[in-house]
Amino acid sequence: MSFLVLIASLGVVTLGAEVLVRSSSILALRAGVSALFVGLTIVGFGTSSPELSASLVATLNGNMGVSVGNVVGSNIFNVAFILALTAVVRPIRVGLSAVRRDLGVAIVASFLLLLPAVLGGVIPRWLGVLMVAGLVAYLATAYLQDRQAQPTEQTLAEHELRSSLSLEEPGPKAHAWRDSTATHCVIVVGGLALLVLGAKWFVGSAITIARGYGMPEDVIGLTIISVGTSLPELVTSVVAARRGNPDIAVGNVIGSSIFNLLGIAGISSIVAPQVVSTEMLRVDIPLMIVAMLALVPIMRTGHSISRAEGVGLFLGYCAYLTYLLVERTG
Repeated sequence: MSFLVLIASLGVVTLGAEVLVRSSSILALRAGVSALFVGLTIVGFGTSSPELSASLVATLNGNMGVSVGNVVGSNIFNVAFILALTAVVRPIRVGLSAVRRDLGVAIVASFLLLLPAVLGGVIPRWLGVLMVAGLVAYLATAYLQDRQAQPTEQTLAEHELRSSLSLEEPGPKAHAWRDSTATHCVIVVGGLALLVLGAKWFVGSAITIARGYGMPEDVIGLTIISVGTSLPELVTSVVAARRGNPDIAVGNVIGSSIFNLLGIAGISSIVAPQVVSTEMLRVDIPLMIVAMLALVPIMRTGHSISRAEGVGLFLGYCAYLTYLLVERTG
């Protein structure tokens, strides 16, 4: 029964994220917000909404290891699996200059999770407030810089955004754009409701199953929860690559990683201080930082992430997953 609930709840969470991202993107574009900013915020952050729901549910249930493990595991999965698989499907051609600001923010935010090592093994509420404030500052900066982007960049970004989300180009036959604004507002609310409900079922069933196999809380968050809640990012990135826009995957993954670190970890810490295990501080968080730093030299080589580099990242993730399941599971 727990396995059936896990599968059903994962479907509910994925559906909720899908309708939330699509309708939110349509509303934002109609309101005059540029596609560059929509891609960075609504798509990147919206696909992370399952992680937020799962971490909040875990926090409210007192499962702090699951909550923090979800954030760290999702970021490792984003880089070492999603970007890797996307590069295998189609090499990702993106210059380091195009993502320098966002990748820099993601790397700095990653180091913040090491602070519990000198704060008694917890992420306190005041640090959570600073994280959320950092996220707001980042969004404000991104918005202001986006306003100064060239018209050709805006047009290209909107085309890629529509392609990645399967939105029709505006015109007399574009049925999606003839839908009323009120309808999309209702869909957004419905998507949020599906996320909350699905996350509650998903976290509960995943913990029940994992504990049956002797898995500690942090490993549950690093594996089952993080992989399950990262499916929207995986689908968005692979679809974008198949449609000839693999660079969308980079923006999606980096934007999602920033939201995971500053938004999810920050909000969860405000709700309740997050306990970070010694093992996570010693192994998992440093590995997450290494994965983020690895993108810098990779993007410098030919201004792309090649298939060979994608395979290397994927094999690294497989080795890490094996370590979690063999060495840290009782």
